[in-house]
Amino acid sequence: MDGHRVDGDGQWVELGDGVFARRHAELDLTVGLVMGGERALVVDTRGDERQGAELAAAVRSVTRLPLAVAITHAHFDHCFGSAAFLPAPVHAHPRCRAAMVATAVRQRETWTDRYRALGDDATAAALAGTDPPLPDAPPGPVELGGRTVDLLDLGAGHTDHDLVIHVPDAGVVFAGDLVEQGAPPDLTDAVVAAWPGTLSALLALGPRLVVPGHGDPVDTTFVAEQRDRLGDVADLHAAVLRGELDPSEADRRSPYPGVAWPTHR
Repeated sequence: MDGHRVDGDGQWVELGDGVFARRHAELDLTVGLVMGGERALVVDTRGDERQGAELAAAVRSVTRLPLAVAITHAHFDHCFGSAAFLPAPVHAHPRCRAAMVATAVRQRETWTDRYRALGDDATAAALAGTDPPLPDAPPGPVELGGRTVDLLDLGAGHTDHDLVIHVPDAGVVFAGDLVEQGAPPDLTDAVVAAWPGTLSALLALGPRLVVPGHGDPVDTTFVAEQRDRLGDVADLHAAVLRGELDPSEADRRSPYPGVAWPTHR
């Protein structure tokens, strides 16, 4: 992994032939770029119109090819910058569009307030003025010219609409927030019971490198260890739902404490 460290200063790092990652200090977000002979694919677009425009300029510093976009999920930091790439098609899981319709206003208000509280008025203003376009293209194989990238629904996990971007000829998978490096996985909108199985499906692709939505690229050993810890969380969730375990005790046992535990039904 050390040979593929992606510094959080907005520099492109080549992970394989024509496959790049770019890590940003803001929320430690990592985005991607995959180039073929005729087109290029951008993976995630950052968190507001200003950030999206900055990313689009960075893409154009690498390639002038026509673009397509793939969104890993509907959380604002991954998709609110998409306007800068239009009229490129924006691919996403079918449920991503519905999730954006349902949550975009709330996400914008919540995070605008948070940035203002932090004294980051410029980011707050940019986010407040952002109306993110909805994805308009389905997942599936995307032909880039001499290279096919697979946009895969491997199952739910971080959300109910996670999209995995697999570059088979380079052995690289962009996992979005199904995988987190440098911080615990975010379980706020998670489908906890499904998440370990989704990571098993990701590992079955046999990637050489997995690019998380936040942090450095990782190997399959890292992903397997995170899957197993999420399996422990899923078991604890199930025990709480069955009334066999108190949430406070579940939190004490959890490898990722401090998450929202379910209510016994």
